[in-house]
Amino acid sequence: MLEILFELLAELLFQILGEVLVELGLHSVAEPFRKRPNVWLAVLGYALLGAGLGALSLGVFPGHLTRDGWPRLLNLVFTPVLAGLAMAWLGRWRARRGDPVLRIDRFAYGYLFALAAAVVRFNFAD
Repeated sequence: MLEILFELLAELLFQILGEVLVELGLHSVAEPFRKRPNVWLAVLGYALLGAGLGALSLGVFPGHLTRDGWPRLLNLVFTPVLAGLAMAWLGRWRARRGDPVLRIDRFAYGYLFALAAAVVRFNFAD
């Protein structure tokens, strides 16, 4: 049981770390493009970025971090939700500090990004 919790925590930390790194990169390049993009283009962009991160992660961690069966499905369902909540918390923290807030700093976009990464890993990891 403890091993399953560790596996789920490892997946969660991996997805949050990936989102934070992307968020930092997006903040650095967002300044010249202050105009808000179309919502559907943003959804497509975050889904593609998440899937891309999931694909890149297969080079570093080619195997699943969770066991077959219900732990892997649990990871696919709950880890993106927790990652989305973490990004929403980060967005509120940034807003309170007066820092610019990007779309990924909201739950829905953070969730979508993490879900895309998780789906790619779920389907293509060894």
